[in-house]
Formats: sequence, structure tokens, C-alpha cells
Amino acid sequence: MRTFNPKDSTTGAFHSLMLGTIAPRPIAFASTVDKEGNVNLSPFSFFNCFGSNPPILIFSPARRVRDNTGKHTLENVLETGEVVINIGNYAMVEQMSLASTEYDKGVNEFVKAGLTPVASTLVKPPRVAEAPAAFECKVLEVKPMGEQGGAANLVICEAVLLHVKEEVFGTDGKTIDPAKLDAVARLGGDWYLRAQGDCMFELPKPLQNQGIGVDQLPAHIRNSAVLTGNNLARLGNTTTLPTPAEVQEFANEPMYRYLLQTHQHNPKEAERQVHLLAKKLLEEGRTLEAWKALLTLTLPKKG
Repeated sequence: MRTFNPKDSTTGAFHSLMLGTIAPRPIAFASTVDKEGNVNLSPFSFFNCFGSNPPILIFSPARRVRDNTGKHTLENVLETGEVVINIGNYAMVEQMSLASTEYDKGVNEFVKAGLTPVASTLVKPPRVAEAPAAFECKVLEVKPMGEQGGAANLVICEAVLLHVKEEVFGTDGKTIDPAKLDAVARLGGDWYLRAQGDCMFELPKPLQNQGIGVDQLPAHIRNSAVLTGNNLARLGNTTTLPTPAEVQEFANEPMYRYLLQTHQHNPKEAERQVHLLAKKLLEEGRTLEAWKALLTLTLPKKG
């Protein structure tokens, strides 16, 4: 690995490395107003949520790396203490990017980007009508982290109201369907990510009842040359293993018997094939069957 010390790098070079590796990053499409009521709209990928009681969101309009200037969004939240954090999606990503243009103070990016302002309920800044979701927020604190170019300004917000479009809810009407949300996120350089299609996957959360862990896997599984770290973690997120009778039943299945018979004169290859079968089952989400396949290797040998 190459190692980089920020003290030995230019701010711009280290900034580029950070944004290239800490990715994807959600985007806060922040709408604000100044004390005269002039509207500003700009995206920030230094953003996330940090608690739900109260609901806390933080984004950072960092000082510009190239010339150490501040941003209009920061000036506005310091003046008014309010912001709407709109959530962008793929249908509006180019408009959101256009709004990041460094227009002069007082220029309305809603107009420049062709977006529609909608009056908020509890705060003065408008929200973006095209956004699938928007958080009306009160600013609790603005915490500057330095005075040099690239220094963060942590805008700590409490969400006081959330608007979500009906069409992005799942069939249960309660949770957000990520495919319908069609969110976008920032990568390094000019790259973005669209949360859609093959880039999305489901992963079962660790069980409330503690799984056995990778350290408790049998040695032939733990030291497998076939199974990946992800495969081992899926097996380690198990609390109950199949019974010997279930394993024997699996071993008697014609498909499995054919696999072993094909490699009966090469035990190492037979074991490798079993591990390949288990890997396939794990990637299909069939964890219990993968366990059965792997544990057949521990059954007493016949004859």
C-alpha cells in the first residue's frame, strides 16, 4: 500500500485522495436564504445523518481549497439559522450539479438550474419540488474546524419536518423503496453513483442473538482457498447449525453424490468442489444449504 501523510501533501492532493476513497457520499442539496430573503441552493457531499432522537443531520460547506474563500450557504445559515436539506436523485442530478456553479451572491440557483421552489412549512428557505424528499431544519450549531482552505464548517441541524413523495414508498407504505428513490451519491473527481440495478444488494443484518463468528468455523472452512471473507462472515452470522441428520440427508442427494463420485480419487479436489458449491449457495442467499454442503465433509467416511 502507498501511505500518505497529510502534512507532507498539498491540501488539494490529499483532498482528492479523500474524496476518491471515502465514497460513495450522500448529497445534501441545501436551500438557504440570507437575511434579506435572497435564496441560495447548492449541493454538498460532506453530509450524513447522525441521530434520530432528535433527528440530527450534519453537512459541511468547507472553505474552498483553491483560494480559501467561504460559501454563500455558510453565510446564510450563520445569518438565519435555517436550511432545507433536499435529497436529490438521478432524475435531477444534472440540475443539482449545475446549481453547484459559483454564481455571484444573490443569484437564485433555483432559476439557474430550472428547479421549482416550494414554500416550506416551518422554515423560511424553500424546498425543491422535484426532490423526492426534503428535511426542514433548524441549525443548532456551526462548528468551524479551521481557517485555511479546505477547512470544514460543520453545520449541525435538527430536522423539524420531513417531506417524502408518495411514489418512493415501498408496497408496505412505510419504508422507502431504494429503487424508487433512485438516489445518487458522489465519488471522486467527476464520478457519481446511481443507487439502482446491480449496484444495490441486500445483506442480512447481524442477528440479535449473536452469531458464532468466523473464529468458530471449522478449520477446513476458515482456511478455505475458495471461500471469501464475505462468505465466511455470512457463515459466521449463524446461530444454529443443521443437525447431523439434515447434513446426511443433503449428502444423499443425487446431485451431491454425483459431485463426490466425479472426484472420488482426488479428495482435495472433491473438497474444493464442495467449497465451490457452498460459495454458490451463499451467493444465492441459501446459507443453511451452504452449511449442509460444508458439513458433509465432516461426516464419517463409509467403508
